[in-house]
Amino acid sequence: MYDETFIRNLIRDIPDYPKKGILFKDITPLLKDPRGFRMCIDELAERISGKEIDTIVGIDARGFIMGGALAYKLGLSFVPARKKGKLPYKSISRSYDLEYGTATLEMHEDGIGKGSRVLIVDDLLATGGTAEATAHLVEASGGKVSAIAFLVELGDLNGRSRLSKYDIISLLKF
Repeated sequence: MYDETFIRNLIRDIPDYPKKGILFKDITPLLKDPRGFRMCIDELAERISGKEIDTIVGIDARGFIMGGALAYKLGLSFVPARKKGKLPYKSISRSYDLEYGTATLEMHEDGIGKGSRVLIVDDLLATGGTAEATAHLVEASGGKVSAIAFLVELGDLNGRSRLSKYDIISLLKF
């Protein structure tokens, strides 16, 4: 059974990372805890039940962990959205702004089939730029974003409004 307080206590704050003024939510203690990690994957699976999904896209890098485990649990395909220059095959890309800089994500051009119903997964929703860029990659590939799921949502940064055209699922809100 999902225990929000237990999960919340497994996420630690790292001040001034990756730069001064940012309060980083570190999920590595949660990943280290087998019960907590399983609880989160089971809860995400429960919250997306009933949605039409055939592919999970995990965002580099912690979205790989959550998305990969969720794809395994649900028997779905997994596609990575990686940082620029990390994929070996022909790729499509999308640049975007972060709360502390800019970045580019890439997916293999054949990663998402036309008409694929996709769940995008990442560990954290901040400003929404990373998830929005990933959604654009999915749509540019001919896929449909069924939902976007996060372990943590930082409400003060208002990323949910940037992604308002999508169904957003988050387990914890800070």
